[in-house]
Amino acid sequence: MKYTQLGRTGLKVSRLVLGTMNFGPQTDEADSHIIMDAAQQAGINFFDTANVYGWGANKGRTEEIVGSWFAKGGARRDKTVLATKLYANMATDDGKVWPNHDKLSALNIRRSVDASLKRLGTDYIDLYQFHHVDRDTPWDEIWQAMDVLVQQGKILYVGSSNHAGWHIARANETAARRGSYGLVSEQCLYNLAERRAEMEVIPAAGGYGLGVIPWSPLHGGLLGGALRKEREGGAARSGAGRSADSLANSTIRAQIQSYEDLLDKHGLEPGEVALAWLLTRPGITGPIVGPRTADQLASALRAVELTLPDELLASLDEIFPGPGPSPEAFAW
Repeated sequence: MKYTQLGRTGLKVSRLVLGTMNFGPQTDEADSHIIMDAAQQAGINFFDTANVYGWGANKGRTEEIVGSWFAKGGARRDKTVLATKLYANMATDDGKVWPNHDKLSALNIRRSVDASLKRLGTDYIDLYQFHHVDRDTPWDEIWQAMDVLVQQGKILYVGSSNHAGWHIARANETAARRGSYGLVSEQCLYNLAERRAEMEVIPAAGGYGLGVIPWSPLHGGLLGGALRKEREGGAARSGAGRSADSLANSTIRAQIQSYEDLLDKHGLEPGEVALAWLLTRPGITGPIVGPRTADQLASALRAVELTLPDELLASLDEIFPGPGPSPEAFAW
């Protein structure tokens, strides 16, 4: 496994991040433990979860599964850089929420971190992330609450997710004014098929010293050989969600066909190339991989060792052209 610094911090993390969103809803506890053991044995030390994972009436279940894995000992917790998130409504009664039980008020931050620590069975969180921007709570209040958590030893670093470039700027300018360390990472939607983050989010992250952690690196399965799986009649993720919507568009379908044809010529697996491409991008800490099985984890691990030649990278840019830098991308 290869490692890098998380943004401007001294924290060393693996170039692949183990996403746990499927633990509980798709993968049972025993198999989830097997995947986490295999990931750690392969050198992955960066695990990502969220308080809301488990979904519906099972919100929090994923954190509990990670916690039960830590409880098995063997230095599992000590070897893990643990990231979780807050923001979501954690009520299980049909989405109804009592006031102050979601978003980023100081009250909900205090409530959420204690609940996550209990579910995770640990006394601190390495990276505590805002799952979404809170348009109602001022950054001074948010940083005051986070600074208290740092002082209490409950968290070490703070990150964001799904924040625009100007949100990152405002967050870290406020932090600097207060003498707070500020955001050290941004978790955003970024992959070959979705490159809008290159306009402002990734440059803002680079300017403020944030590591970038792409989620959905295969774009919901679209970049994982979706058309091949469709032809083979397999149970591909392309049957629903973002990937299915995309494949219904004839232009995008032709684009994915060109992508798969190109990689067939090179004898490469689409999903592995999609991950390897992200590892070539400047400012990227590592993509989040969310395996449902041990085989999917093994495929992701191969991407770390994959070297993409310049010719192939140029061909990928032709198929999936990026938006270009800001402001040129939209100004002229």
